[in-house]
Amino acid sequence: MKITKLTTYRLPPRWMFLKIETDEGVVGWGEPVIEGRARTVEAAVHELGEYLIGQDPARINDLWQVMYRAGFYRGGRS
Repeated sequence: MKITKLTTYRLPPRWMFLKIETDEGVVGWGEPVIEGRARTVEAAVHELGEYLIGQDPARINDLWQVMYRAGFYRGGRS
């Protein structure tokens, strides 16, 4: 099973829902949220969505770790 589509739905005053669709017809819903920052979160969902398309949705922990760890600049010496 592979993720094929992510769709965000913003609702006033500041809520957002995420629909995740797969190639096998399985659909999941989530609520990505940072209170009062729906547009910011929506932008992040679309940026991370580029990575998620084509991935196996059953690998939740692995996908989370990649997105979380890849999202930070690691400064310092090489």
